[in-house]
Amino acid sequence: MEKNVEISMLCEIYGKLLTEKQITILNDYYNNDYTLSEIAENHQITRQAVRDNIKKGENKLFELEEKLGVMKRMLNQEKAIEHILSELNKITTEDSDKRVSKILDNVKKELNCLV
Repeated sequence: MEKNVEISMLCEIYGKLLTEKQITILNDYYNNDYTLSEIAENHQITRQAVRDNIKKGENKLFELEEKLGVMKRMLNQEKAIEHILSELNKITTEDSDKRVSKILDNVKKELNCLV
């Protein structure tokens, strides 16, 4: 996964656990595509201070994800849901009751893994 997308997702999940300044700077840098200079000017701090805030924020986000694993679980659930939907789409009006039953059993097993 691209770093920008990963950081943006982590900010959505864990952003409330960062300082207001860190989340604002990360959002400006990753989501609004501001340069370090633009962010520094907007916050009246040095480019180095911006860079430090970005690094500290990134490290905190990665640390939280490593410990809590919310994003990993969410991505795994999305994959499972996609697979379940593809299984359900296999059912057609021409299918036999036995085939439909087998597909539904597979779907039930996958849903039980999500709970």
